[in-house]
Amino acid sequence: MQTEALLALVQGELNERKALDLTVLDVRDKTSFTDYMIVVTGTSNRHLKALCDYVEVKVKENGVMPLGVEGDMTSDWVLLDLGDVIVHAMTAQAREYYTLEKLWTVGADKESVAA
Repeated sequence: MQTEALLALVQGELNERKALDLTVLDVRDKTSFTDYMIVVTGTSNRHLKALCDYVEVKVKENGVMPLGVEGDMTSDWVLLDLGDVIVHAMTAQAREYYTLEKLWTVGADKESVAA
């Protein structure tokens, strides 16, 4: 599956599952381990895990095998590694604390951060 198609599939599933504040970070010029990071907020720890579980099922249905999942029902941050796309599902408090968007957009122009 092409990277852009995978990105669109993941975004669609997250939107359908009521992920909040979805942000896509294009990190192709910053790192070699992935092309895009998606950062979303969930309403609870259970919601975070469910978001990643639904995305995992959807991408598997489309022939993509996730490389790994970190976090569980008690985590305030669940990471789903799909290779070219990495999903960071976080509680509002964790997202505010870690500020991944700021970390990955230092020195970037505003066009490299898309929603």
